[in-house]
Amino acid sequence: QLQLVESGGGLVQPGGSLRLSCAASGFTLDGRAIGWFRQVPGKEREAVACVSRGRLYSDYARSVRGRFVIVRDNAKNTVHLQMNSLKPEDTAVYYCAIDSNPYSDCGYLEVWGQGTLVTVSS
Repeated sequence: QLQLVESGGGLVQPGGSLRLSCAASGFTLDGRAIGWFRQVPGKEREAVACVSRGRLYSDYARSVRGRFVIVRDNAKNTVHLQMNSLKPEDTAVYYCAIDSNPYSDCGYLEVWGQGTLVTVSS
């Protein structure tokens, strides 16, 4: 069964850090662009970050640039989202996504995972 499973969410105080993980099973993440989205109930899903095939580049939403880092760990078939200097407005369910086009870099991201909740609050 092909799956992406997110983990690492939780409650953190403003200014704190969390590392989310997106683990693949049934297939390899290597060779596909991988991204993260987030969604707050009642709002549209927002693209947060994406890393290209081969780690050639990564892209970030303006709201998280300089605070979040997306990292591939091909040996563990996992992609991480390191989130630093967290703000209350980062509170959301975070989803892992894979580029459905094997020749694309972040152009056809599709959410596969069930999401992990991140709550930033004092």
